[in-house]
Amino acid sequence: MARLQFMDRRLSSLLLLCLLLSFSSLQLNSNGRSGRAHAQEESKIDDGALPKLEENLGAVPAGSTTDSEVVKRESESMTSKNLRSNAEKFEFQAEVSRLMDIIIHSLYSNKDIFLRELISNASDALDKIRFLSLTDSSVLGEGDDAKLDIHIKLDKEKKVLTIRDRGIGMTKNDLIKNLGTIAKSGTSAFLEQMQKGGDLNLIGQFGVGFYSVYLVADHVEVISKHNDDVQHIWESNADGNFAVTEDTENEPLGRGTEIRIYLKSDAAEYAQEDKLRELVKKYSEFISFPIYLWASKEVDVEVPVEEAEEKEEKETDDAETEEEDASEPKTKTVKETKWDWELLNDAKAVWLRNPKDVTAEEYDKFYHSLAKDFSTDKPMSWSHFNAEGDVEFKAVIYIPPKAPYDLFENYYSQKAFLKLYVRRVFISDEFDELLPKYLSFLRGIVDSDTLPLNVSREMLQQHSSLKTIKKKLVRKALDMIRRIAEEDEDEKVDDKETDDDKEAEKEVSEKKGKYAKFWKEFGKAIKLGIIEDTSNRVRLAKLLRFHSSKSGDKLTSLDQYISRMKPGQKQIYYLTGQDRKLLEQSPFVEKLLKKGYEVIYLTDPVDEYLTQNLTEYEDKKFQNASKDDLKLGSKDEKAKFKEIKESYKELTKWWKDLLSGEMVEAVKVSNRLANTPAVVVTSKYGWSANMERIMQAQTLADPSKQSYMRGKRILEINPKHPIIKDLKEKISLSSEDDSAKQAAKLVFETALLESGFVLEDPKDFANRIYSVIKSNLNVSPDATVEEDEVEEETEKDRAENAVEDAPDFQNFQNMNMDQDDTTASELAAEAAASDEVADEDASSEKDEL
Repeated sequence: MARLQFMDRRLSSLLLLCLLLSFSSLQLNSNGRSGRAHAQEESKIDDGALPKLEENLGAVPAGSTTDSEVVKRESESMTSKNLRSNAEKFEFQAEVSRLMDIIIHSLYSNKDIFLRELISNASDALDKIRFLSLTDSSVLGEGDDAKLDIHIKLDKEKKVLTIRDRGIGMTKNDLIKNLGTIAKSGTSAFLEQMQKGGDLNLIGQFGVGFYSVYLVADHVEVISKHNDDVQHIWESNADGNFAVTEDTENEPLGRGTEIRIYLKSDAAEYAQEDKLRELVKKYSEFISFPIYLWASKEVDVEVPVEEAEEKEEKETDDAETEEEDASEPKTKTVKETKWDWELLNDAKAVWLRNPKDVTAEEYDKFYHSLAKDFSTDKPMSWSHFNAEGDVEFKAVIYIPPKAPYDLFENYYSQKAFLKLYVRRVFISDEFDELLPKYLSFLRGIVDSDTLPLNVSREMLQQHSSLKTIKKKLVRKALDMIRRIAEEDEDEKVDDKETDDDKEAEKEVSEKKGKYAKFWKEFGKAIKLGIIEDTSNRVRLAKLLRFHSSKSGDKLTSLDQYISRMKPGQKQIYYLTGQDRKLLEQSPFVEKLLKKGYEVIYLTDPVDEYLTQNLTEYEDKKFQNASKDDLKLGSKDEKAKFKEIKESYKELTKWWKDLLSGEMVEAVKVSNRLANTPAVVVTSKYGWSANMERIMQAQTLADPSKQSYMRGKRILEINPKHPIIKDLKEKISLSSEDDSAKQAAKLVFETALLESGFVLEDPKDFANRIYSVIKSNLNVSPDATVEEDEVEEETEKDRAENAVEDAPDFQNFQNMNMDQDDTTASELAAEAAASDEVADEDASSEKDEL
């Protein structure tokens, strides 16, 4: 319902705008063509009198509006430079001043992009003339006209920025048609296109992109020369009018277009060479045509010394020898400012070349330039590919040598280090839609010819092509990581030495151990990918590496684990905990290791979440060795085990009743233990002991809400252990034996600790331990701790204690170093006097008594 109301309100605004345009058109038509000669003076629009557009007009996510004072001030600034009186004047078909408000404050949220748009248009014009020259080389002309480049020149005094290209140029009709693309479509049609999320890809037509120049300009002149027409000037203040006239006042361009931007007063920062250099480096570094900036630089120049200066030097320099050759001219070095064209985009777009033609050194150099990594470390790997189909793009992605220090600390707020280009024009490096979070550590560039260029980042994020690009990038990234593992000799089961070829041996040695290094830096990201990316879970599972009971110091993969599985084994055994050494000695794996099964040791906290999402691999189920559902043994062993369970039925029932208040669901006979008397396991779908510890360590954890997720604890006893056998005999004689009860509770609490749980009452456990120690040392159970003799405190003792408890005088003196010695002496004297008075009072009271 709210959505319908919102659409009704938006349609009402559009209808109102159309009515205003119709009324304005009727008024302008009634004035006749004679009135149009003075269009600038007679058709000024009072911006304050017109109704404001809605904030969300155009359905642009980051749209904003301008208050009436700003609009008025900008209108006055725009009309400060008059159009040429001899020019042929035209009116935009739609109210461009209002359209500019939408474009400037909605489509573009950053003024810097105006230069990006104009350079992109210039590049397209150069592309067109280059394409025509393939069939007719004469269109390029001769001399400087044949050079395909872009020149940027700045006049700081007049605040005029000039951008010149030797592209195809425009005729008079092209200027009228192309520079009115938005107006030609009409206001309502343009807004309707934006609301529908249509394609606004107007690059090369001087449409939306060209009008971004009014972000920084109050007057714009476009001088253009086409091979089929004479040179013309197009100019406009974006106030509803523009003028076109034949150019007889400027130097001939030969061919191409020159845009003169008269900067606003609030755009003074763009009248600086450094700012322009920065923008070109950021947005247009990889444009295929050279971009030059008219820049100044200081150089050392040798100039002759004037006679007056020479005479002064002779007077001041007495050490000068008379034997010096008088014929030799005397010079001095001075700083001189020289102006010349500076090439700004000398970086090569590696991704546009054939991967076979790019060397490893070039890839390394490009990585350091891209990632701003000034170290000598080489990237671990890279992938250079071209994607074709519905969405065409080129990309180069790298795995950096080291992970960022805060990669996992700010995991969900971490931005991807991937730059998006459209036709070699930089768009943004803040697109989280190009890569999932777990691959945000990758560096690289994506250059697409399919995406629209001149719309805002917010609108581009909603483009349907981004999903296709993301899918292909993820596939290529995972293939690149897989290749690191395949090329690593340490990852292979059978190591074969290659002593014959020294170069091959050197290459193998460089790649040896590389995947272990990758896993150390980015292994946690792969685990997070299994949790988050269900569509690529199988591919990511092949990249997992662990330590196991048979891997030694090396890491092992799931494929290697399966290759070493025993005949008939259908499960992948694993155990989670804090430390690998503790897991190796855990009672949970005693029987598994004794029977020759391999156990994977998981020591990363994220592994608990990993095993919840990865339940099987290659039709092999994952089995937690600390859970209740562990099953071991053959059919014969299971039949024999059933008999043992029956013989211990009385003991397990008695033990369960004894521990009724200890959150123990059952007491069972275990077949997983070898040397340990008992162990505490959890139910299949509950938390393990390690998971309980992780959840309790959370800063904002609420224990009351965690109780339902805790696994039900089950005490498993070892029927072959002498302690359990002795307990069985004692219970068969008397179920009320106190020593048996204390021993059973002590065994349970010890099993809790050894299984990784936290005791509910550690004091009670400590008392039981002390009782056992007393028994071993033959100390009487009734023996008590000796108490100190307490003497009755006298009046004198209380006075002495009071003095001892008083602040130390020396500390008092140290804390008050700024006080003089006389003050300290006075305080000491007063203290002594008070003590004497106290002694006299005490003696007088004694005499009275």
